[in-house]
Amino acid sequence: MPRILSVETRTHGRVLVRAAVGASARGLIVAFHGYGQSADTILAELDRVSGVSTWTVASVQALHRFYTRGDQAVIASWMTRQDRDQAIADNVAYVDRAIDAALQVQGPANGPPLPIVYVGFSQGAAMAYRAAVLGLRKGAAVIVLGGDVPPDLDLSSAPPVLIGVGARDTWYTVEKVRADTARLEAAGVSPEVVTFAGGHEWTDEFRAAIARWLERVDP
Repeated sequence: MPRILSVETRTHGRVLVRAAVGASARGLIVAFHGYGQSADTILAELDRVSGVSTWTVASVQALHRFYTRGDQAVIASWMTRQDRDQAIADNVAYVDRAIDAALQVQGPANGPPLPIVYVGFSQGAAMAYRAAVLGLRKGAAVIVLGGDVPPDLDLSSAPPVLIGVGARDTWYTVEKVRADTARLEAAGVSPEVVTFAGGHEWTDEFRAAIARWLERVDP
């Protein structure tokens, strides 16, 4: 059997930052796309949320990039089961650096630190949870759509959570939602679950729920 070496290396990630409209931002939204998507994908979805233009949005693209088979578009994924612990640590450190860079786009902050809201879709939901709990900057909220809580994560320091569920979602099922809400509640977090007509997808109904949550985040 060959010996397996874990070799640390330097790489660069792609982060799309859309600065808030006006002189200052209400906060920073850090977004994580799903499997086989890109930073552009979730940024486009969030830009359709009412009131989001008052927030700076940093859409973080996963480090593992590859091509679609059809049109050769560049897409990405967050991790596989292989060398999972190292991948989690690498991704969390990457997000911390991405936040540092994104905050500079809006300009130096003159007041208290901006609240940070982590948003994740599908595979990116796990990254939203991990960034909020394991990252250097704890979030004011976590908003996830169609993705579950990482099974290995200690949720005792998790912020308030909004969970979006498509009634016809065959991946993020009712059973998974129940398991996630039970884990969060056991950790002292009371999640809000929004179930909408649809499948594993973004909808206007869930965007409206995001808008309501962003209004409740203290500036």
